[in-house]
Amino acid sequence: MTKRTLGFVALGAAAAMLLSACGGGATDGNGGEAAFNQGETQVVNPSDATGGTLRYAISADFDSPDPGNMYYAFAWNFSRYYARTLLTYTGEPGTEGTELQPDLAESMPEASDDGKSYTVKLKEGLKYEDGSEIVAEDVKYAIARSNFGEQALPNGPKYFKQLLDKSDDYEGPYADGDDPLKGFDGIETPDDHTLVFHLKKPFAEFDYILLQPQTAPVPAEADKGEQYQTRVLSSGPYKYDGDYRSGESLHLERNDQWDPESDPIREALPDRVEVEIGVEQNEIDQRLVNGDLDVDLAAASVGPAMKGTLLSDESKKVNVDNPETNTLRYVNVNTVVEPLDDLACRQAIMFAADHDALQRAWGGAAGGEIPTQIMPKELDGSDQSIDLYPSEDRKGDLDKAREKLEECGEPDGFSTNIGARSDRPADVATAEALQSSLKRVGIDAQIKQYPSDTYTNTQAGSPDFVHENELGLTVYGWAPDWATGYGFMSKIVDGRSIQKAGNSNISELDDPEINKLFDEVVDEQDPDVRAQKYAEIDRLVMENAAILPAVFEKTVYYRPDNLTNVYYHVGYAGYDFMALGTTRE
Repeated sequence: MTKRTLGFVALGAAAAMLLSACGGGATDGNGGEAAFNQGETQVVNPSDATGGTLRYAISADFDSPDPGNMYYAFAWNFSRYYARTLLTYTGEPGTEGTELQPDLAESMPEASDDGKSYTVKLKEGLKYEDGSEIVAEDVKYAIARSNFGEQALPNGPKYFKQLLDKSDDYEGPYADGDDPLKGFDGIETPDDHTLVFHLKKPFAEFDYILLQPQTAPVPAEADKGEQYQTRVLSSGPYKYDGDYRSGESLHLERNDQWDPESDPIREALPDRVEVEIGVEQNEIDQRLVNGDLDVDLAAASVGPAMKGTLLSDESKKVNVDNPETNTLRYVNVNTVVEPLDDLACRQAIMFAADHDALQRAWGGAAGGEIPTQIMPKELDGSDQSIDLYPSEDRKGDLDKAREKLEECGEPDGFSTNIGARSDRPADVATAEALQSSLKRVGIDAQIKQYPSDTYTNTQAGSPDFVHENELGLTVYGWAPDWATGYGFMSKIVDGRSIQKAGNSNISELDDPEINKLFDEVVDEQDPDVRAQKYAEIDRLVMENAAILPAVFEKTVYYRPDNLTNVYYHVGYAGYDFMALGTTRE
């Protein structure tokens, strides 16, 4: 997720942009041929032709296709096929794509004078796939199940639980089967088309919370807890065709109850959308180039082998996009697992890391820039002067690393483990590069690999698992939930964000000064002052040596000739899935 919203863009802006350049063919929309990285800033191969089957594949699986139980950016992006949310991003290339607009909402939220209440009106006449009406209480219920109670869905953020008033004692919708929303007073629904959100205190960026997939409506009677993912009730242009089969497939077909006149962003061009799950990454890459597949669902770069081929072959390079993603690829340095609970031991990791090798693990300059801080440069408050662990040619300062090992009582080094996603070649390569770096100062790091679909919840995302398996280091990546310092950093470095499962503060950093700055920033109305506080937080994270930055990612995507309306969407850190069409049958 990414980018800051600067204001409201009129309904239909996305559609107008796309349809203005109709004509089809592998052109740039201006009569010319498509070019390298054109999709970062323009719509490639524009067309309004409908029909055909759009084919996705992924090497692992969704964390969950349930909108209330997902956190991967690709899952948020994909869920829009069958789940509409209160607000949404506009559908445009570049930073314009991060502006907010209503989706289920009739208009943008109205804030009270004291900033503690937000009123949202739903459009009338919206329906689920079964023809029943979408009502305000269904949105309230969806937020309740994804945020509250012992059985709250483990994946995904918990911003609503953190922000909503009058709900601290609410035990979630599964605690009282007769009245699942009893005690949940942070949201009022005075009628079927009105929601009033009550906050504990003003939160200047609340609009961004309302675009999360957790606001996609779920009727209480349709909910099956974590098993709801098997057959999500659609509010969007497509519905499940059969059940989601974990590890195998998810197929979508048109939903005839969806009203395109009510929808500002979804083109719904293909007749069908099919996802193959568990396809090995090298096979995905080859099938994309052969034209046997349309999109890599994970929205990660092609693998290292194909990356080199695509960038060196001019005939293929015109079909390649290489956008900057506002995504930080990094290594969590756990602040609890021994001996990394000692600051000097963590700093030894920071000094020993060979950043040149880490960058090469991501494909060199085409894979991203070497950062010295955690906030991507496009976010207000990003301070590229932060450089607390400098070294010649970015290859590490081994003398400093050894000094820090002495300081933490481990002069000969120590042993730890590096967690990485087994189906992400760049993650594994990053772990291997770091392993070699650390070996130079006597730190013995063993690599442990896990599947990406469970990594964020069950392994790296579970503090208990991290402790039991002594995962002192974990390879990870993070894009902003929305494009501010709060949207980027709060879930990964605010100590109050640490949770038992689906934890994103994997370093378990709980620094009172950082936490206090996050409290201050939500009350601050001046964006310049907020930016200064974000820079302070960034510096404190680096001083704590809790995150080892690897690269500010640049991805390498291949867009087959048959794929239409292709562009990189900054807000979803990948191609805009809602715009895509295909010329194939």
